[in-house]
Order: sequence, then structure tokens, then C-alpha cells
Amino acid sequence: MMGDVLAYEAELLGMVKEYLEFAEFEETVKSFTKECKIKGKSLPKTGGGSAKDSKALIIQDLLTSFTDGDQDVFFELWEEHIPPSVRDNEAVAQKLEFYLHIHFAIFLLKRSEGKPSSSSTHSYNKVALDERISRFKMYLETKGAALSQTTEFLPFYALPFVPNPMIHPSFKELFQDSWESDLKMTLEDFLSATLKASNTPRLLTLYKENAQCSQEMLQQLHQQLVESERKTMTYLKRFNKIQADYHNLIGVTAELVDSLEATVNGKMITPEDLQSVCVRLFSNQMMQSVVHSIDFTRPGTGYCCMSPCDDEYASTMLRASLAPVKVQEVPLLPSLDYEKLKKDLVDGNNRLKAFLLQALRWRLTTSHPGEQRDTVLQAYINNDLLDCYSNVQRSVLMLLQSKNEVVRQYTARLINAFASLAEGRLYLSQNPRLLRLLEERLKAEDKDSLTRENVLGALQKLSLRRALQSAMIKHELILWLVEGLKDTDCMSDYTLAYSVALLMNLCLRSSGKKMCAKIANEVLRVLSDLLGHENHEIHPYVNGALYSILAVPSIREEARAMEMEDILRCYIEEGNADMIQQIEFIIKQLKSEEPLDDSAESDDEEKEDNDEEDHNSMEADLDKDEVLQPQEGELTGEKLLTTEYLGIMTNTPKAKKKPFPGVHQSIDEPLQRPVTPGYHKAAYPM
Repeated sequence: MMGDVLAYEAELLGMVKEYLEFAEFEETVKSFTKECKIKGKSLPKTGGGSAKDSKALIIQDLLTSFTDGDQDVFFELWEEHIPPSVRDNEAVAQKLEFYLHIHFAIFLLKRSEGKPSSSSTHSYNKVALDERISRFKMYLETKGAALSQTTEFLPFYALPFVPNPMIHPSFKELFQDSWESDLKMTLEDFLSATLKASNTPRLLTLYKENAQCSQEMLQQLHQQLVESERKTMTYLKRFNKIQADYHNLIGVTAELVDSLEATVNGKMITPEDLQSVCVRLFSNQMMQSVVHSIDFTRPGTGYCCMSPCDDEYASTMLRASLAPVKVQEVPLLPSLDYEKLKKDLVDGNNRLKAFLLQALRWRLTTSHPGEQRDTVLQAYINNDLLDCYSNVQRSVLMLLQSKNEVVRQYTARLINAFASLAEGRLYLSQNPRLLRLLEERLKAEDKDSLTRENVLGALQKLSLRRALQSAMIKHELILWLVEGLKDTDCMSDYTLAYSVALLMNLCLRSSGKKMCAKIANEVLRVLSDLLGHENHEIHPYVNGALYSILAVPSIREEARAMEMEDILRCYIEEGNADMIQQIEFIIKQLKSEEPLDDSAESDDEEKEDNDEEDHNSMEADLDKDEVLQPQEGELTGEKLLTTEYLGIMTNTPKAKKKPFPGVHQSIDEPLQRPVTPGYHKAAYPM
């Protein structure tokens, strides 16, 4: 250790002395020098005066080479003493360097102006001048290219190509003596300021660099920690999912083996047993509907007619019952000319716009679920039908602001149809203006209008996406919904169901709960009134919203103050079994004393919206109460599209994705995940 100190002692002492001189501790420097001399410690010969002399000498050399036009010497000194960070990043340095290159490029022209010269001298000057102009041209094409978009410097990019710049009006100023003297003064001021700033003691430089390096390393480590935690959560979720699937598969396998053994032994397997196994094995929505559609009691599809000793028949029938259902091939719809379609949607008359919006919606709503519908939607998205990927002012989305009520309504219907499908919601979320447009239209339309109904439906479905949920909460949509739900008499069943479902989805988020805490009394009164509403379809969403917001201690206190438990128990006496179970969960939440756990439902979870991947439900309400009817000779629907807008190969079959396994919860519990009424009705029959 001592050896290391001795090896660098002189340099370290020199750095200390250098800093003391820089900070002008004159008496301390004298004492420090004297003590070093007494102890026999050698000091490097550095001093404030010599540093100042060195700086002055560098400035003098640069100014001399500027005056003499010696650009080689000048730019060698310039690059040696002006730090790269200053030369490359500071606008003042870049601007000055540009004018310095102009100065050296025209130097010979200015010196030869008005002076007689022999032919040999003229020839020499011509070669030297061409060399300087060529060098300036190279600078413009390389380092100077960064300033080509600046108005101040733009005319000088023509300088190398002008035969005689001295007589050109654009460059007249360059050949005046005042221009060169002003440039020299600017150069001197710049050098004085820059070289003074760069004359920093080494001790101070070391400290600053070390502090900056430590800060950067700390930030880097923090980012790595955050990323590691995010990955850990992701892998933990995947592990839990795989583990749950594994246990489910083991259970189903055991049941199938038991069923097979029982069949071989001649014991009858009931249709309900087989149906239960199939539902557990195929948990996604499509397979549930397929299983429910099979008649297990019909001869030939069950096991009630099997011979006790027909082992082969038993195993064959078991395999057949689990085999994929063969779906009939559905042809793809004809391709369309989307460029012409979009042009007519923007520039056509209102009646044509409405018919086109209707036809495009029908193509989506009436297509067969599966490949045909996926292909239709993918064609719409690939051709950016709604201009969600562009920022043009006159876009199809802006038809939401049309003065024509039918055009507004049919635009809202089409957007609602897009929002009914997961890929459609992803597409709509690409346009940052869409959410604001929908919210403005929601508040501007009459309460009983179909436009408002469809806008609300679209917003509710878009609330399945976390980023859009966050934006809706930030835009205080919860406050608007609570105010609107105070009077439900004039609401249609659709508007009521989607309003309550949207409120529930937003209340599931931590930020949504906090927003509700600001108006706790109003929210609780509205939700308790809705529990007694005659429309029983809204009860799961009311229960879900109540259960969610009662996780906030301040809302629980408000609920207790208004004797919410007594109100809930009144509904237990009149409700069905499922309703009773859900209300009991809510009462348990009401009695809880636990603080709000933000980490349980953090707003900083994975950005992916996997929760809603299987929420695809095209409700019949999208095509109800059509106000647009064709007159004689007018084309509508698919006939209009294929007659006037037939295209070539705009349909591309969508790659089939494995359906994301939905996370199902018990029907006894209040909803705790975002849903949309159309999907919830199908997934959880009332």
C-alpha cells in the first residue's frame, strides 16, 4: 500500500497544489510548498502563472494562423485544444466553425482582390484556391451537413459552385473588411471563454467524473432490478398457469381412466359425467359451446347402449367424444378496393357514407365466426380502414363529428363492431385521438340516441385494455358514469348494462378506486340503488364494483356510516342463490379491516392485455333498429361493396393463434376481472 503511495506521491501532491492555486488559496499554497520542501517531497513545476501564459499562447497562435490564412495550423490547434464535446454539441461552436471554414475558403480571393499578378502567380493562386474551395466543399458534405437545414447557412452551400463569388450579391458581405474583423473578435471571445472553462484542475475533474460514473451505475443497476422484478412476476404467472393446467390435466386423466374402467366393467356412464369431463378438459368458450351442443343422451353418442363386453367399442366411443368437432369450410368474402372506399367515405355525400358504413359493419357482423370473420377484420386493419395508423385531418374516424346524425350513428356502430373483437380493440387503441372523440360524443349526444348507445358500447369494450382504462380514469369518466346512473328510467337495457359494466371495469383499478373515494357517498348510493333494479343482468357488475371499491378503507367507513350491511341483507332475502353468495362476499369485504393493497392490482403490471384476449362477442344489438332504408335501385350491403368496390387480393387469411386460456372464477364470487356484457352473458349464463 505504501509503495503505491510513493509511486504516485509527486503527482498527487501536484494535483493538490494545482487545486489550491485554482481556488486562489495563496497563503495555503505557500505553507504547503514550504512543508513539502522541509519533508523532502518533490513537487511538479505547475503554477497559476504558467497555466495562464500557456492559455494566452494558444489563443495567440490560433489568432495568428487565422490572420495569416494558415488553415492547416489553425484547425490542428482547434481540434487539439477545443474539447470534442464543445465542437460537436454546442451550437455556438458549430456556427463559428462554419464561418471559419468560409474565411479560409475565400482567404486567397480576398488577398488577391485589387492586386496585379503575373501569369505564374495567377496559376499558383488558382491551384491553391481550388484546393481551398474543394476542402470547403468536403466540409459541407461531411461535418457541415448538419447545418444544411438552417436558413442562416443555406446560401453558403452554393459558394463552391459560384465561378466568381466576389461579385455575387449573396456573398458580397463576406469580402468586406468588417466581416473578417467581426469574425476574429468572435473567435477571440470564444477561445477565452472555452479555454478558461477547460482549464479545470485535475482533482476537480476526477471528482466530477467519479460522481457522474457512480450515478450512472446506480441508475443502470436500478433499471436492471426493475426489469428483473418484472420478468420474475411474468415467469411466476406463467409457472402458476402451467401448474394449474397440470393439476387440471392430471384430474381429468384420472377421471377418464376411471370412466374407461367402469365402461369395460359394464357400468353405465351418465351423459352428465361425460359432459363434466369435456367441460373441464376444454375450458375455453368455443369448446364449452360445442360440448353443450352435443346431445349425449341420443343413441349412438353416449354409452348407455354399449355391450358390457365390447371393450373396443367403449374405447372407440371415448376417443370419438374427445375428437375435435369437424367444422364445415366457409368461403372467404371477395376482396375490396379500400383506397376507393376510404375516399368515398371521406368525400362522398352523406347518404353514400351511411350506406358504406352500414355495409362494412354488416360484412363484419354477419360473417361466420372463425376464419371468415378474422379475414374480414384483418383486411380492414391491414388497409387501415378507420385511419387509426395515420394522423390525417380528414379521416374516417372524424365522421364521428359529422353534422349528419345518421353518419354519426353508423360510424359509432362500426367502431362498436371493431371493439367487439380483441384484434379490433388493439387496432383502435393505436389512434391516440379516438378515446377523446368517443368521450366527447358520449357527452354530446342525446340520452336516448343510438349513437350514444354504440359509443358507450365501444368505450366499455375498449376498457378491457389496461392503457385505455387508465386514460378513461384520468379523464374522470367514473364521475360522469356515476352522475348518469342516478337516473336510469330513460336508459335502454343496453345502455344500462354497458354503463354499469364500464363503471365496474374502471373500479377494478387502483386509480379507479381512489377516484371513487373522492365521491364515496354518491357511488355507494348509486350502486345500492342498482342492486334493486329490475334488470337482473346488471347485478354481477354492480356486485363486482361494490366488492372492488370496498377494498378502500375510507369507502368502507362511509358504507358503514350509511348502514350498507343492512341494505345488502335486504337483497339477500329476495335474491337467487348466486346473488346471495356474491352479496355475502361483499359483506365480508365490508367488515374487513385490511388496508388497500395496491400491489395486488398494480397499475404497473405487464403492459400486455392478455386478460381480454378471448373476449370476442358480436352482439345482435349492433344491427338493431336500422334507420337507413334503400330506395328503388339503390345498392346496399355486400351487393354495394362487390359491385362498386371490388378489389384484388386485399384479403389475407389471418394466422390462427392459440386461444389464450381465460382465467375463470367462481360464479359465486363478485367479478374481479374486466368483462364486457356480451361476453359475460355467454360465458356465465344467468
